[in-house]
Amino acid sequence: MHYSPLLPVHITAGIVGILSGSAAMIFRKGSARHVQAGKVFVISMLTMASAAVYLAVLKHQTPNILAGILTFYLITTAWLTARSREGETSIFDKVALLIPLLGGTWVWIIGLLKLFSHTPPKDGVPIEMNFFIGSVMLLAAAGDIRMLVRGGVSGKKRLVRHLWRMCFGLFIAAGSFFLGQQQVFPAFLRRSVLLVILAILPLALLIFWLFRVWFANGYQVKGVQRQVAGTD
Repeated sequence: MHYSPLLPVHITAGIVGILSGSAAMIFRKGSARHVQAGKVFVISMLTMASAAVYLAVLKHQTPNILAGILTFYLITTAWLTARSREGETSIFDKVALLIPLLGGTWVWIIGLLKLFSHTPPKDGVPIEMNFFIGSVMLLAAAGDIRMLVRGGVSGKKRLVRHLWRMCFGLFIAAGSFFLGQQQVFPAFLRRSVLLVILAILPLALLIFWLFRVWFANGYQVKGVQRQVAGTD
């Protein structure tokens, strides 16, 4: 089997991303520790996603190519949302829209083809996962279109956009590691409920933080937004 020197880079960046992302979710939003953990998370996740795409291309693994591109898109747009000014869009936002729009449509089409096929999926991806990821991508595209039409996002919507994209990127990394790389764990842990819980925990935390943001008062939200963007 061909060995790529990027493999340890991919693995290391993924582990650092999961650890730093978990730390960012635990630390108080807007605190200095949250901001620092977030910076490490962004760098490690972009490194992991880039390496994943390259390795997947070498191995002709189309689902992993898409997962890497989706992760890179989510983390990048989440970071730009926190860094850009309120009510501001850029050319990059218009170009980036094509990723979830075309990707989500393609994944849905593949899911439909599998649904009406009489043979098991050749790529090993369950039909349900096609529809789930495809729907998430199309929802992300809808959010991008809405943002472009309105000329940007502000207030709670800006923070929500930042949070859910960061958290879903963490979910992809956690799922890929805890469920997709079970061979690295001791035999007694493989296919265990614990690994499933660790894989879906980012989604649970995502729901928690979204509810907390929506029901927070305006002063708290604005303070968190300024500190997440690194302006305080």
